[in-house]
Amino acid sequence: MELGILVIAAFVLVVILAITSVRIVPQGFNFIVERLGRYQETLQPGFNVIFPVISSVRAKVDMRETVVDVPSQSVITKDNAAVTADGVLYFQVLDPMKATYEVNDLQRAIQTLAMTTTRTVMGSMDLDELLSQREAINASLLRAVDEATASWGVRVTRIELRDITPPDDIVQAMGRQLKAERLRRAQILEADAEKESQIRIAQGKLEAAKLEAEARERLAEAEAKATRLVSEAVAQGSSQTLGYFLGQKYMEALKAFAASPNQKTMILPVELAGVAGALAGLGDLLREASPPRAPVTPRNPWSVPPTAPPADGD
Repeated sequence: MELGILVIAAFVLVVILAITSVRIVPQGFNFIVERLGRYQETLQPGFNVIFPVISSVRAKVDMRETVVDVPSQSVITKDNAAVTADGVLYFQVLDPMKATYEVNDLQRAIQTLAMTTTRTVMGSMDLDELLSQREAINASLLRAVDEATASWGVRVTRIELRDITPPDDIVQAMGRQLKAERLRRAQILEADAEKESQIRIAQGKLEAAKLEAEARERLAEAEAKATRLVSEAVAQGSSQTLGYFLGQKYMEALKAFAASPNQKTMILPVELAGVAGALAGLGDLLREASPPRAPVTPRNPWSVPPTAPPADGD
């Protein structure tokens, strides 16, 4: 009877020792095993067996990428502007033994380090740089925090500033500055447009003046040619050609004066003798230009027309 009890007790003890010696490590974790208080080994994901009683699991280290919030804090910039900033940090454990034994409370240590580094980096910059160079700030924070956590067996993969909030009075001043800058740009654009318009108008007037001068030159050349032709005609022929030329110009001037839209009544204090002389000159010129006609003898209606002589042989 007592032997049976001992066998049963031994069997139960073996079962308990077997259960306590088996460790199932899930994927994404590493277990730190200690033996009699000293680091023994690191258990990888899967089925593992440890020495019962004298060995135990010291820590379960998450090997996945972990996110840590950087709390909002007030930062004094280089130009003495108080801003409020917060962010987020991502890290991953590379060496579970160092992450367990080199630092106490890994996440809190990384969070505190990120806050102090943020104050240091942002405090060395002006407000305008903080608002316009966020990518450079993130790169500086990542480099500083990653170097500090390298001895803990941790790699910081990314750190981002989520929000940078300046005081309300600075925000209002920045709004007025932005409005003034946009107004200045608009005035510059309007001035440039006005300048371009004046230049184009001046260029157009210059081109018009050139064309008008060219037209006047062509007209003067035509007048000179016409005058030369008339002079040659006078030298070669009758002097009535000059009278024709002057009379034509005289009549064109009278026609233009009479066709004026503002002219209702026309008084002619002109020399009618000159007009008559011009018309006479035109008539003489036409007569000189026409071929001479044979004189026509008036026929007596009572006379008998002569008869033709009889042809030979009639």
